[in-house]
Amino acid sequence: MKKYVCTVCNYTYDPAQGDPDSGVASGTAFEDIPEDWVCPLCGVGKSDFDPVE
Repeated sequence: MKKYVCTVCNYTYDPAQGDPDSGVASGTAFEDIPEDWVCPLCGVGKSDFDPVE
């Protein structure tokens, strides 16, 4: 599973860790995160994330 980085604040979403504080379990692919999820650091939506190459 790919990691994704926030283009605003550089937070990296790592599927291996998920985002437990926001209810996203470890092992959750970025594509499977609910559409209303926001960056835990700056609050932007999923559209402001790019895959890490």
